[in-house]
Amino acid sequence: MSDTFLAHAPRRTFAIISHPDAGKTTLTEKLLLYGGAIHLAGAVKSNKARRAATSDWMEIEKQRGISVTSSVMQFVYAGTRFNLLDTPGHQDFSEDTYRTLTAADCAVMLIDAAKGVETQTRKLFQVCRMRNTPIVTFINKLDRPSQDPFDLMTEIENLLGIRCVPITWPIGSGEDFKGVYDRLTRKVHLFRVQSKGSSVAEVDVTDAKDPSLEAILGERQWLQLQEDIDLLDAAGDGFDLESFRSGEFISPVFFGSAMNNFGVGNFLDHFIEMCPPPGPRATDTGTIETSDKEFTAFVFKIQANMDRAHRDRIAFLRVCSGRYEGGMRVYHVRLGKEMRLSRPTQFMAQERSAVEEAYPGDILGVFDPGTLRIGDTLTMGSSRMFEGVPRFSPEHFARLRVKDPMRRKQFITGLSELVEEGTVQAFAVKGSEKDPILGVVGALQFEVLMYRMEHEYNAPCDLESLPFTHARWVTGDDASPEALERARYGTCVYDSDGQPVALFRSEWELGSAQRDYPKWTFHPAAPLIKATLSGRK
Repeated sequence: MSDTFLAHAPRRTFAIISHPDAGKTTLTEKLLLYGGAIHLAGAVKSNKARRAATSDWMEIEKQRGISVTSSVMQFVYAGTRFNLLDTPGHQDFSEDTYRTLTAADCAVMLIDAAKGVETQTRKLFQVCRMRNTPIVTFINKLDRPSQDPFDLMTEIENLLGIRCVPITWPIGSGEDFKGVYDRLTRKVHLFRVQSKGSSVAEVDVTDAKDPSLEAILGERQWLQLQEDIDLLDAAGDGFDLESFRSGEFISPVFFGSAMNNFGVGNFLDHFIEMCPPPGPRATDTGTIETSDKEFTAFVFKIQANMDRAHRDRIAFLRVCSGRYEGGMRVYHVRLGKEMRLSRPTQFMAQERSAVEEAYPGDILGVFDPGTLRIGDTLTMGSSRMFEGVPRFSPEHFARLRVKDPMRRKQFITGLSELVEEGTVQAFAVKGSEKDPILGVVGALQFEVLMYRMEHEYNAPCDLESLPFTHARWVTGDDASPEALERARYGTCVYDSDGQPVALFRSEWELGSAQRDYPKWTFHPAAPLIKATLSGRK
């Protein structure tokens, strides 16, 4: 496909959210398969005899069969360029997922047809709702015994408070899953059984009223399908595209099996029309439109060691307006200085290709020598900053120590890079900076940290758990975490920017400090710092 076509192709940027084991990484691979980005879908579950999933590129992901970091991928389908953000499903890595969602214009919510709405799905859904992110629902694993589809939609509506509008409808489930009925085209798509769904599913398409359909499905399934169609039509629940794109409480629903590719093609054919194009973005000085000529972008993710041979560090940017051109210089708002975007690339998981131009909605990876942070804004000169990249208070704390003192240099390098990446937050105790205190949102992040310190930086470490449960940055007149410590409210430490932070051992201890110091504000994340810009407008 020509570069000229890709430059002018419509963009769609979306993320996939789900509870662990709902089949998110499997669906990701099948979308890439249908988009022609890969030619053979690999099995996702951990098995040495099978290929690892395309989107799971980190070694620990391949070993454990789970996603622990977001992946960025592009594919073209029916003339539209898709930027797909595959996010971790495990709740311990939800911080990475929340940040990645800020770069998406739409979310695909994946539901296990047997388990329904699960805990992490509800949490991620609420993040999307807070941002008014349109949500498409894909009910997966119909190749296994499943709940009644009407019951599933009722559960989604009751638990999530969103109105479901089925676009496709399943014909059977488990071994009896024969296909889907497309309500918009009023066609039945019958699937030809495949072993593992490693290639695009072959489908027979027929009219729902075709007299031969009863013989193909059997009397029981045919009667059930006709009854379901009548019920759906009687409900009169039509799909309003504009209401959906504006973030109203409505979700188009699709049914299928990502493992077997059943229903994936139907989903993509409609999703290309439903997924909203890149839209305006809020900044601290007003709204940026995609049509604005000024190039603007923000950093939503930083990843170290994607290419271990070169020890690289990649910052992922979401382009919001204007056009990126190779070799251009941009303005780093937080630091108040210009910088060159070095070696911009686009990704297929860890595989990369050079980019000479990019447009609103595109995701760029740029080589970062250590000057960029998550949430940074880049412009062509204005001092505006994008809003809404979330930061979180750690809930688990530990002290990290390198096992071999001779590996101290590698230890410092590795920890510094992983802190900047957002994997952990580091705090220093005055007079004891040698062994930092680390904070994470989910305890499993410590396991990933230890693995990466050993295998990527050759600096095996020991981890000592600490009793803290909350971190707060304190501001206000005469605010002082040191004063809190003297009053026996928490412990005073310093973050990587040298800002004082109070660590509390319990909700009660934090609450007591807040009651006794009502004029102080206890921030769950470090307040954003913006450079003082003389002469900038």
